[in-house]
Amino acid sequence: MAGNPKNQPIGLDIGHSSLKMVQLAVGEGHVKVLAAQRAPLDVDPALDDQMREQVVIRTVRRLLAESPFRGRSVISSLPIDKLRITSLRLSETEMPEADKILRKEAAERFGLDPHRDPIDYIHAGSVRQGDVVKDEHILFATDSETIGSHIRVLEEAGLTPVGIDAPPCALFRTFERTMRRQEDRERTVIFIDVGHRFTTVVFGRNSEICFVKQIPVGIGQFTGEVASALGISCADAESLRLRVLRDEPVDASTRRPVIDALNVMAERLAGEISLCLRYYTVTFRGKRVERAIVAGGGAYEQVLLDALRRHLSVDVEIAEPLRGFEHDSGPGEDRGGNRSADLALAVGLSLKGWSVCVSARTYGDPLESILEGEPL
Repeated sequence: MAGNPKNQPIGLDIGHSSLKMVQLAVGEGHVKVLAAQRAPLDVDPALDDQMREQVVIRTVRRLLAESPFRGRSVISSLPIDKLRITSLRLSETEMPEADKILRKEAAERFGLDPHRDPIDYIHAGSVRQGDVVKDEHILFATDSETIGSHIRVLEEAGLTPVGIDAPPCALFRTFERTMRRQEDRERTVIFIDVGHRFTTVVFGRNSEICFVKQIPVGIGQFTGEVASALGISCADAESLRLRVLRDEPVDASTRRPVIDALNVMAERLAGEISLCLRYYTVTFRGKRVERAIVAGGGAYEQVLLDALRRHLSVDVEIAEPLRGFEHDSGPGEDRGGNRSADLALAVGLSLKGWSVCVSARTYGDPLESILEGEPL
């Protein structure tokens, strides 16, 4: 890479079923992948949080030992189910007191302490409500105990946390760099991260996030639907789902029920996302939606991609978060954007601080707000 590249912090995405770690180096507008790794988290659902944390710690330590990560600084994201998200509209007369109003509202909605728990927000745009124009804000909140526990796990794994980010912000940052042409700024892109238990939907326009939604449906529910339809274990159902996905030989009498079960969940999830699109088009009138980009572990589920195309009526693409980056020849790295959709969140975390776009803010004291510090 030309120039003097700067090593970014490691981006760590701790999911429900797998863990992803990506580290980038940037210099003179170029980005290089120093290391990109993923590992399954073989955690028995019956295990408590403390046992799960130990699995995460061991997995992180192993990947650090096996991979060419440079330094131990890390930016991670909270699990999406630990982050509360809601929207609120303020009138022009309320804007001088916006900070106070928004923090109070979030605390009341989620049962948090506005003086102790992390609460912050981003401006999503101006919307017309009747004859009045209001400013819509997206609120992000969590509790200080969740932050403290998260930081403790990172430190026990041998990492030095320098930031915690909200998953929707990190996801958007991954792709914001591709939306800088003037014609792209006038169009909205839907970013869809299909995780194991949750799907995160982010609408982005003009280098800004304008809508966020958490949907409690993920690829784990796809597997569960197959297990229920066939009366088999989730492990066997996951094996069947993957065989069908890879177009491997499966008995016709089994393949059809598997596809039918997957279609049930695909239609449900695509229907939920289409409701998000409907809300967006009504709220932000005249804003054209150009395409949808699907990331996460469920990005290659063909029945879901087909359902999204039917429900959204826009181009639907599989995310390639490493596309256009330079690569080392280290083992285990994903090159050329090939099947790297599940790394999108980790890429956005490692990019934090380099790309100028919306993000959750670097925290100071471990029990202070994760969203305090540098202004948005």
